[in-house]
Amino acid sequence: MDKIKILWADDEIALLKPHILFLDAKGYEVTTALSGDEAVDIVREDKGIKAVLLDENMPGISGLEALLKIKQLNNDLPVIMITKSEEEQIMEDAIGGKIADYLIKPVNPNQILLSLKKALDNKRLVSEKTNTDYRKEFGQIGMSINDNLDWQEWAELYKKIIYWELEMDKLQDKSMFDVLKMQKSDANNQFFKFVERNYIHWLSGKDPNPPVMSHTLIKNKFINELSSNEPVFFILIDNLRFDQWKVIQPLLQDYYEVASEESYFSILPTATQYARNAIFSGLMPSEMEKRFPDFWLNDEEEGGKNMHEEAFMQAQLKRLGKEVKMSYTKITNFNAGKKLSDNISNLLQNKLNIIVYNFVDMLSHARTEMEVIRELAENESAYRGITYSWFEHSPLFDIIKQLAAKKIKVVITTDHGTVHVKEPTKILGDKNVNSNLRYKQGKALEYNAKEVFEIKNPSDAFLPKQHPSTRFVFAREDRFFAYPNNFNHYVNYYRNTFQHGGVSLEEVIIPYIVLTPK
Repeated sequence: MDKIKILWADDEIALLKPHILFLDAKGYEVTTALSGDEAVDIVREDKGIKAVLLDENMPGISGLEALLKIKQLNNDLPVIMITKSEEEQIMEDAIGGKIADYLIKPVNPNQILLSLKKALDNKRLVSEKTNTDYRKEFGQIGMSINDNLDWQEWAELYKKIIYWELEMDKLQDKSMFDVLKMQKSDANNQFFKFVERNYIHWLSGKDPNPPVMSHTLIKNKFINELSSNEPVFFILIDNLRFDQWKVIQPLLQDYYEVASEESYFSILPTATQYARNAIFSGLMPSEMEKRFPDFWLNDEEEGGKNMHEEAFMQAQLKRLGKEVKMSYTKITNFNAGKKLSDNISNLLQNKLNIIVYNFVDMLSHARTEMEVIRELAENESAYRGITYSWFEHSPLFDIIKQLAAKKIKVVITTDHGTVHVKEPTKILGDKNVNSNLRYKQGKALEYNAKEVFEIKNPSDAFLPKQHPSTRFVFAREDRFFAYPNNFNHYVNYYRNTFQHGGVSLEEVIIPYIVLTPK
């Protein structure tokens, strides 16, 4: 095996001969320099140098000055600073100069070796360790998937799968990624059966311990946040999956502590019209239709389906005995978000401020319609990446930072998730059948009952019954509904897009986060 070429710059290099021999035996070819200027010249001329050990105190330019020049030549070259000084300012300047490590003299050979491995082999070693750790946990996850899990255990298992997905996103070696994808698919298959068995029982009251769901979220979780005298912001990011929350969480850690990170279950359909209205009304769809006939619109009716969320919320708070001064703002584009960010102080006199931020939902739909977005979010990892990039530069992040500076508590949640669909499920229906790819409702549906969650009597699931023969069907796992006519074109157009409305871990188990300012 070829040796790894490194540069060691130290004006007392002769005293380091034992260290150099040790590194040579470990597979490193050490080039030496007696000054910072010489080190810079060697880096300029020898493109084979993979790392630099740099003494801070040498004749001529200092180690910090040499560090700057080396980084200007090759910003990606790992530099390990070695110094006798323990001055904090030198440490801070070195760290600010993007060093790979910082060692205090005297150093022993194993310290040097460890620093080099961290700098040069970190990604490989992390990949090997992560893949090994996942192999160890693979069997345990597999057994859990096939156990008779309750909803809390499903939520924890889903978080565990997300953990491994995010860990493998960081790796060069993706050898275990396909195994994880298969295990997640198996989990989704079993989770679909779990929901199919239990969903109606949760709603009927037959289950003594149902999950918190869309229509009980405010009553069972959020209402407690209104007990203090301090203002609270309730931010609903439409279509935010748990993995997307986990990738944007690090951006918030300088501003907020995560006081609690919990899951709740979206009602079916896992679609904005149903789930979000259920959150703000505290009612199931058929109850909304009955109690608020002027507000609720069914799939077949014309008009916006989420136009009365503020009124729904006010009515729910009144029922719960929490009539407070509140604001409601829906953000559907960048300019609206920027305007809210510029005027956020105007909301601080309210006890409750609700912000519904629609960007993630628009992103998932845009991926279907726009080729550029389609390419940017071609898979799960890319979808998470584009969410991170959006949030980092969004007015929403600016708003949250402003709220942190004013020491205001923030709750972040969503109404449903979204799933990366791959396989078609054939369905037939008349012209009045809704267009959603993950659920269908109508009076003349034809499908393979084994491929769907079928609710023949919508009233069992508190869903509107527009016709005597109306039924609802929900796509399972990563499937999407396609009509037999022009089947291939339809499948090619929608395969590998992100959709919602059906039954999957990604759509149903969603985050509820309470943030307290630092």
